[in-house]
Amino acid sequence: MGLFETKPKLATVLGKAFRCLVCGHPWFWSREVKLNSTGAEFFDMAWANASATGLICDLCGYVHEFAGSDRPQLWKEKQGYPEGAE
Repeated sequence: MGLFETKPKLATVLGKAFRCLVCGHPWFWSREVKLNSTGAEFFDMAWANASATGLICDLCGYVHEFAGSDRPQLWKEKQGYPEGAE
């Protein structure tokens, strides 16, 4: 899905293993997602909007958005989850 990504990744949120809220699948693609506002769009300044991290489920395609400072961490299969995240 990503331009340079070759495989989906596992994710943790606040140190806990994350699964898709729709289908329960643990593998995700990630990308930056713009949080568009009407005012910025009206003045043709959409580029100035805040952004979030989007985790896209590899199975069902549902997009989970995470804004703020506690963004999800992504893990390759070989890395596995950090201790206690499962």
